[in-house]
Amino acid sequence: MAAQYSPEQVAAMSPKELAMASAQTLFGRESAAQDLGIKIIAMDEGSCELSMTVQGRMLNGHASCHGGFIFALADTAFAYACNSRNHNTVAQGCSIEYLAPGFEGDVLKAVAEERSQAGRTGVYDITIYNQNNQQLALFRGKSYKIRGAVIPGTEPA
Repeated sequence: MAAQYSPEQVAAMSPKELAMASAQTLFGRESAAQDLGIKIIAMDEGSCELSMTVQGRMLNGHASCHGGFIFALADTAFAYACNSRNHNTVAQGCSIEYLAPGFEGDVLKAVAEERSQAGRTGVYDITIYNQNNQQLALFRGKSYKIRGAVIPGTEPA
């Protein structure tokens, strides 16, 4: 379960601390990421790094990682990056390009980077790498801010 924070604690956080607190809050209530074994490696305002090990149950009929699991890792990184400021933010649209396969035992890394943030919308690029730093996929997500805060009881200004 994610830690509880007061509005005063949240107000005193640096952008990096707020990003981590927001990600930990999301992760604490997101069974999909937990079930996939996704781990938070690094968080910052508008960016993050996550990892996931390809398990046998994630393989497709070609003995490579099913694209849906790669997409899920990229989409999770997108979510954590665009919610890193403690504003509830949802996906407005996204796309993915697969470049190379992942295999059982590979440790995949998702690196999310904010490209644009204006008003209620944002654009994020997520690159998926394997443990050899080979690019496996390129994902682009478009976000939209909605009402509320990621961390309960700490409505953003």
